[in-house]
Amino acid sequence: MNRLPESERSDTWLACSEQKHNAHLSHALTTLGDTHRARESQQRALELSAPTSTMTRTLLHIDSAAFAHHDGDTEQACRRTIAALTGDYRTGLVRRRALDLYEAIPAQQHHEHAVRELRNVLAA
Repeated sequence: MNRLPESERSDTWLACSEQKHNAHLSHALTTLGDTHRARESQQRALELSAPTSTMTRTLLHIDSAAFAHHDGDTEQACRRTIAALTGDYRTGLVRRRALDLYEAIPAQQHHEHAVRELRNVLAA
């Protein structure tokens, strides 16, 4: 990417920005359970994201919540996801990612308070 002329660095799939690359890589690595590398990509994506990139930042926060679940702290995962969903983006891809996290929680934990709260937020 850095070797491309400035005129060819448009934000497309063929010439994806470093920020977008790291945002997608964060999610892919999170899904694969490689939380160490995912955290690195997430941190880099956050550093490169403008504060106004609300949807991207929300998705990255849900990835962070998925780390907590993967690492065994489902309560923290639910709380982080609920916090991420309080913004403007509660539909579409953001909702799907939050729902994916909820569905990854084993059924025997669905009675826990934080898990029920997440379910209620997703149902609203």
